[in-house]
Amino acid sequence: MNPGKSVRGQVVVEKKAVAVAISGGTDSACAAAILKEEGWDVVGIHLVFPIPLKQREEKLRRSSLVSGELNIAVYPLDVRNFFKKRVIDYFINAYHLGLTPNPCVVCNNMVKFERIISWMSMKGINYIATGHYARLRRSPGSQYIDLLRGADRQKDQSYFLHRLGQSHLSKTMFPLGDMTKADVYKEVEERGLSALIHAESQEICFIPDNNYRSFFKCRTTTNMLLSGNIIDLAGNVLGVHSGIYAYTIGQRQGLGIAAKEPLYVCQIRPETNTIVVGPKKALFSSSLTAVDFNWIGIRRSEKTLRVQGQIRYRHEPAYGTLTVISPDIVHFKFDTPQWAITPGQAFVCYEGNKVLGGGWIRK
Repeated sequence: MNPGKSVRGQVVVEKKAVAVAISGGTDSACAAAILKEEGWDVVGIHLVFPIPLKQREEKLRRSSLVSGELNIAVYPLDVRNFFKKRVIDYFINAYHLGLTPNPCVVCNNMVKFERIISWMSMKGINYIATGHYARLRRSPGSQYIDLLRGADRQKDQSYFLHRLGQSHLSKTMFPLGDMTKADVYKEVEERGLSALIHAESQEICFIPDNNYRSFFKCRTTTNMLLSGNIIDLAGNVLGVHSGIYAYTIGQRQGLGIAAKEPLYVCQIRPETNTIVVGPKKALFSSSLTAVDFNWIGIRRSEKTLRVQGQIRYRHEPAYGTLTVISPDIVHFKFDTPQWAITPGQAFVCYEGNKVLGGGWIRK
């Protein structure tokens, strides 16, 4: 790659063919429109996920609309079986372990980028582009590409991309990285593509009604469905739960127990089929351990680092000290206690806008 050439801040060599992930949404359509206008040979790829037929057909319809409006080919790529093995099975297994999963992080790494890049290699296409709000940078003299936050902090999606490696990033462009959502709407409208604007879904794509409890219940026959005790921090039994899969750290509603003060889920213990509850203050913690840590570039040689840690997508990153236990296990101590650090969620480290890497919260 030549760091002297770029497309909206993305490091590239020259304008060639690029495969754009077309979801049928506004962001991916805008990304494709920008790249085509800048002279790229744009090919659209629409991933077919294992979602209900009605939603699947609507996404295909909208992708066809993008194809017609931009005059680009959009090819469907069926990833239903692969998605089930890598994302849905992971999602269900996480609840078996008393964890709260983050399927979007797993999907980006193991499905979207892996499957599209594999398809690209067979077609002789060098680059992939998506509508993510994130940026890339290569510092002069460095062999590594940095992953940075998107310019629009309200839409920044770098948290979901922290498991990508250099093999992914070296082939990737994020045309919307320097834009805000308002900029995207403006660009789409100026190109006469306002028909591509539609309301965004905040649901998990394979659970369109957002009822993950019903989804899980239909797909497991284990003791995860058995009722068990809800206890307080002292071990006193306060009530009975309907299955530990139906609870997550920080949950207050739906506990079905009476108390003098509001109680929240503090721990999920699958080994004893027990839910532990306590007051809100009991959910504040200063430290965590994260496993399977993925370093975006080279792993830093320092034993300890002063960085910012983010424990969920909408969490405001907070300063603390990162201690490297092993190449893929880290410990992080926040300067100030954080609320509801949740096992199973992704923990991502930042130096300013730069993503150092991330792992899965275990303790």
